[in-house]
Amino acid sequence: MADTLRRLVNTSSFSVLQEKLESWYKDYHVISCDQNLNRCCELVELTSKVQGQLFTILSLTAQEGGQYAGVDTLKSRLLPWLGTCFTLATSTISTDPSLSLIHAAEKGKKIRELSLAHESDLQKMETQLCSTRLQLDSVRQELMDTQQELDETKNKSATTLLATEDEILQLRAELQVACDQTELYKRKLDMLDDYERQIHLLKEEVSFLVAEKSLLQEKLVRGRSPSAAARRSRSSSPRLRGESPSRARLTSSSRRARLVSRLSDLYAIDRLEAQNMLRHYVDDIRTVQRIIFIAVVEAFQAAKLAFRQFRLRVRKTLSSSHMGPESLENAVLDYIIRNLDLYDVQASVNEVINSMNVNPKISFPAEVDFVLISGLIRETCRTAFAMQTLDPPLELAFSSDGELYSDSKYRRSYDSEFTAPLVALHVWPTLMEGDSVVVKGEAVTMRGALWRSRSRSCSPVRSSSASPIRALGTSRSRSPSPGALSVNRL
Repeated sequence: MADTLRRLVNTSSFSVLQEKLESWYKDYHVISCDQNLNRCCELVELTSKVQGQLFTILSLTAQEGGQYAGVDTLKSRLLPWLGTCFTLATSTISTDPSLSLIHAAEKGKKIRELSLAHESDLQKMETQLCSTRLQLDSVRQELMDTQQELDETKNKSATTLLATEDEILQLRAELQVACDQTELYKRKLDMLDDYERQIHLLKEEVSFLVAEKSLLQEKLVRGRSPSAAARRSRSSSPRLRGESPSRARLTSSSRRARLVSRLSDLYAIDRLEAQNMLRHYVDDIRTVQRIIFIAVVEAFQAAKLAFRQFRLRVRKTLSSSHMGPESLENAVLDYIIRNLDLYDVQASVNEVINSMNVNPKISFPAEVDFVLISGLIRETCRTAFAMQTLDPPLELAFSSDGELYSDSKYRRSYDSEFTAPLVALHVWPTLMEGDSVVVKGEAVTMRGALWRSRSRSCSPVRSSSASPIRALGTSRSRSPSPGALSVNRL
């Protein structure tokens, strides 16, 4: 009994019955009569089901109490209730048979109408179904035909595609072969152009080197002459040697090597000749070395300034008419290399001499005119100007008296103190290419170099208006013969 009661409680039949009653009450005036009757019958069925479960529970409960348990309760409550229900049920039944027949006739009429409507609906649906089937069959036939056509087209397209792919592969192979041949011919043509260009440059370099060799041999033959006066005359006279036309077409490496060699010749030959000339007027060898070093440094500065100005003028001239494949800067540099003779070297020489006349390190009482070493200054200006056309250009390293000696920049002169850490005097500047040393300079190292350089820097400035004749006349009282030679050379 407990299981049956638990199931009845879990199903919540009375709550469902209450919800249905409330829903029917809300919709009673909205829905039709048949729907109200259906709702009522549904509730009666649900009530009968609940009553059946309750009667089951009642029977099980009575059986649990024994044979005579609960008899009084059944007699006093169940039997009177059952009698009352049957009495009410029989009292509500109408005793008029005609009314029942009317209701039955109406119900039969409704049933026939419903059956006729249902049959007509079934016929319509069958007709529609037949037409739909026919349409479906026609569509299926069309689909099959289309599928067959599609298969045929697909087979034809596959055959055509295979043929087209074969043609494409063949054409690609032929195109690749043609591209390879074109690339090979292009490489051969580039190699041929390079070979012709190299041959042309080598021929020009050979011709220039042969000409320079002949000049050097002639100079060597003249240098072996015993006449010292002739050597001094060549060193003091202006070297107005013309530039070779093939010089502009030399490669950068060849021009660089030639200019470095020319600077080495200036150090080995022209410097010594200028030094020997100045020793006739200045007794102190240190002063002579300082004069030559300052002249070389000032010549480089003047040549660099002249190169900048010359490049600006050339760029301004070529900018309006330049239309070549090369850049304007390359065209300007090529023009400068081909026309080095247009460089006004005499203006740079004059500028260097003027700068030396007001230099506090060498301008104390006039013992010599710096026009005497104009040959060295002129050649240094030419070389420095040409060095500015290299890429990168060659420059002089910064130097100052009393600086720390560096083995990577200088080599010590023979009369240096080899344990001294400071530079007392610079004999020749260091040639640099960017941050790397190309040619080492020469320096004199002595202890107390910083104090000596300071004591010499306090000397008075010489007037730059002194003429060469007056300067030579001043020195003539001390050494007449070299002065006379200098006057004759000037």
